[in-house]
Amino acid sequence: MGEPQNSENNEAGRDKKTRHKARMEQRKKIVDEGVARALTERGVVLLYTGDGKGKTTAAVGTVTRALGYGYSAFVAQFIKGAWDCGEKNLLQSLPADQYRLEWQQMGTDFTWETQDFEADKSAAEALWEKARRALTDPDVYLVVLDELTYALNYRWLDRDDVVAAIEGRPPEQTVIITGRGAKQYLRDLADTVTEMRPLKHAFEAGIAARRGIEW
Repeated sequence: MGEPQNSENNEAGRDKKTRHKARMEQRKKIVDEGVARALTERGVVLLYTGDGKGKTTAAVGTVTRALGYGYSAFVAQFIKGAWDCGEKNLLQSLPADQYRLEWQQMGTDFTWETQDFEADKSAAEALWEKARRALTDPDVYLVVLDELTYALNYRWLDRDDVVAAIEGRPPEQTVIITGRGAKQYLRDLADTVTEMRPLKHAFEAGIAARRGIEW
C-alpha cells in the first residue's frame, strides 16, 4: 500500500526540483545578460533619501567597504557636527598609514537647535570648501556628503555650485549624498537612488535613541 504513495512523492519531488532548476536557469540568464551590458567602468553618484532610518548608516558602510579594499575616502557631515558618532570613533582609530580616511564635520548642531542661520551657513560653506577639494582629487576614491540635502534645502550652499562640483569630479570617484527631502535635481544627478521609508520606529512608541544603535 505504501509503494504507490512513495512513488507519487518521489515524482512530486522530481517535478519540484525540475521547476526550481528551470527558474534558477532563467534567473541566471537575466543576471548574466545584465552583467554583460554593464560595460562602463566609472565612479557613480549614489543618493540615499527618504524619511526612513539608515541613510548615513548605509553610506558609512560603503566607506568601510572602500577602506577594506585599500581605497581612500572623504566624509563631510553637514548638520551632525555636534553629535558623537560611533562609526567615526571606530574608523578614525584605524592606523593612518594603512587606511586613508578624512572625516570632517560642520561642528554645529541641528539648525532647529542653533536657530542661527548665518552661523550655520558659514559653517556649511567652510565644510563645503573642504569637500570641494576632495571632489577634485583623483586619489580620493569615495566622497560622502552626509545630510547634504539639508545644506541645499536651507540654502546654505549654492545648488548650481554643488552640482557642478559633483559632475566635474574625477571619473573614477564615487559620491554618496544622504539626507531627507532630496529635490528632483539631485535625483536626476544620481546614478542610483534609494528612498528609505519609515514603516515603524521605536521613537514613535516613546523609546529613546540608543547609544551604539541609533548613533
